[in-house]
Amino acid sequence: MKILISADIEGVAGVFSLEQTRAGNAEYERARRWMTEEANAAIRGAFDGGATEVLVNDSHGSFRNLIVDSLHPRASYVLGKPRYMGMMAGLELDCDAVMLLGYHSQAQGRGVLAHTINSFAFARVEINGEPFGEAGLYGGLAAELGVPVIFGSGDDQFIAENKHRFPHAHWVQTKVAYGHSSGVSLSLEASQVAIAQAAEHAVRAYGLMVSTVKFEPQHAGVIRCRLITQGPAFADLFCTLPELLRIDGVTLEFSAPSMAHTIRMLNSMAAMSFMLR
Repeated sequence: MKILISADIEGVAGVFSLEQTRAGNAEYERARRWMTEEANAAIRGAFDGGATEVLVNDSHGSFRNLIVDSLHPRASYVLGKPRYMGMMAGLELDCDAVMLLGYHSQAQGRGVLAHTINSFAFARVEINGEPFGEAGLYGGLAAELGVPVIFGSGDDQFIAENKHRFPHAHWVQTKVAYGHSSGVSLSLEASQVAIAQAAEHAVRAYGLMVSTVKFEPQHAGVIRCRLITQGPAFADLFCTLPELLRIDGVTLEFSAPSMAHTIRMLNSMAAMSFMLR
């Protein structure tokens, strides 16, 4: 049984400020250590639950935040960018189930450090008229390959937004959001213990479930993605791509045959946005 852990940082216990998520300062160095420790807790739990292999995808920012010399020695790691599958890189290596570690609320959500893919450029992402965050997008990508999400950790708003999407998932609430940069967090130790226990239960439950439930690839048909940008300059830039339809000063739309295609479009625009920094 091969498990993919997609690890972000905003949902990690103790993380509340943008400074903690951006390289180049002491606060980030502490936060990336906490991220690494939560990843190790999830790895331990996955192996205790019966996983035979664990692959961890560093899914934040530069995709190279995990502290390599502190990582669990039995797991393997996906680091660096670019990657076609972004936060789900590794799924193509025949993974059986996915765990979302340290994830956060969607853009315009009420969770800690809420955003979707790129807070600099993207104000809101909608799929077929419904707001989506990174969990919904990348969980949808996993579903297209027939791989279920079996675990999620982050704040209460992240869990509330995504519980209905992933009925087989076990959840760990690492903190309660009071706002974008405030809330109440578990201690680091309590969060890691809870993550290890939930990861073990999730993998064990999945192992029992696969004998009776077959997870088939789920294709939703044509996807209509609406992107509201942070300003007209972003829409101007993105609409140099001929696939995009300009709706108004800050809004654009495109159609895609799959969630994989949708995510590649969004990630391409996120990369383009660095021209405006």
